[in-house]
Amino acid sequence: MVLAMCSNYYESTGNVKPIDEEGRKQFEKIIQGMAASSLRCIAFAHKQVSEEEMQEIKDRKTNQKLNEAELTLLGIVGLKDPCRPGVKNAIQVCRSAGVDIKMITGDNVFTAKAIATECGILEPNQHVNSGEVVEGVEFRNYTHEERMDKVDHIRVMARSSPFDKLLMVQCLKQKGHVVAVTGDGTNDAPALKEADVGLSMGIQGTEVAKESSDIVILDDDFASVAKVLRWGRCVYNNIQKFIQFQLTVNVAALVINFIAAVSAGEVPLTAVQLLWVNLIMDTLGALALATELPTDELMHRPPVGRTEPLITNIMWRNLLAQALYQITILLIFQFRGKSIFNVNERVKNTLIFNTFVLCQVFNEFNARKLEKKNVFTGLHKNRLFMGIVGITIVLQIVMVEFLKKFADTEKLNWWQWLLCTAIAALSWPIAWCVKFIPVSKKPFLSYLRR
Repeated sequence: MVLAMCSNYYESTGNVKPIDEEGRKQFEKIIQGMAASSLRCIAFAHKQVSEEEMQEIKDRKTNQKLNEAELTLLGIVGLKDPCRPGVKNAIQVCRSAGVDIKMITGDNVFTAKAIATECGILEPNQHVNSGEVVEGVEFRNYTHEERMDKVDHIRVMARSSPFDKLLMVQCLKQKGHVVAVTGDGTNDAPALKEADVGLSMGIQGTEVAKESSDIVILDDDFASVAKVLRWGRCVYNNIQKFIQFQLTVNVAALVINFIAAVSAGEVPLTAVQLLWVNLIMDTLGALALATELPTDELMHRPPVGRTEPLITNIMWRNLLAQALYQITILLIFQFRGKSIFNVNERVKNTLIFNTFVLCQVFNEFNARKLEKKNVFTGLHKNRLFMGIVGITIVLQIVMVEFLKKFADTEKLNWWQWLLCTAIAALSWPIAWCVKFIPVSKKPFLSYLRR
């Protein structure tokens, strides 16, 4: 803009020389070359004004500015704003996780393209006219149908206004994408508020941007976005693990007591025993599964869609298999346990209760991995999980052996404990075999709605 107002420039000798059309093109070529090297260009120019003109402007006491025509160009400076270390790697991590990164900036096309290439958003030697790099005015002037058709392919938008950023967020949301926006300025507030997740900068961000966002990045580093994504997926995955584990417990307990009550008029699991199961499964089970740390495997999965069910087909497969196994074993104990083990009613009910709890302990390991067959991967890193499993086993021994009146149990001998443990341990090979069964990608409940 300044260059367009300049009619003269200083030579290296210090002489003033007029800028002709050829000279103007030469300066523009220099600016484009600097911009292509990811330099932000600033032009310095001046104009001599007489004292009478300056005094006249002061006397008017208005906001009138000097006439900026026919400036003399002093020089052009390129400012380098280097990418933070780790940004390129963070962008690659986000892409491997199925997250598409788009850069929206007010810089010109050449600077924007160079910075995007340096960050890894664009591949080297990417053509500007390929549809992946556009200017804000171009995107703004598209028809709605054109925007919806091209918005997925755009990676860089240069010379953009706050309205262009907001428009892109709206288009992406209309196409069903979950949109996260980063910004630090007041002009970014509309897009931050419109996005599904707004992330503002804690150091350079304005108060307006922070108030409009959902998450504040305290170190202003894009690499933190990859960490947010990583931990967000970890929390979601841990919730799914606990839901699968808890549903298995509830389904098995409900079916066993219901069938026993209908057929025999009595329930094998008493109210105190069920409260105990819920206590150790809800509290200790939640602590054990919810404290799993994020793994690199999470960042290689596709993102969860906006309409994806929380309980997936894989979870249904796992929990139904385990619940069916537990129900089958415990119903055999209920109706044939006295004759098979030659014990009385009280010991039989204790065997059912003990086997049921130990099944949940072993199934807790299965719940650590929803899809992977090896459920012991990374187990040594989670000491809290092992500690909670140990505490659960100790408390179960106390319930069975020492709290007979309170828990309505009977002491078991060593081979009965061994039998309960062996039956519960069978849940591990069952879980391993079940994971070979393929499942449909279509949600399980959608078949029931037909």
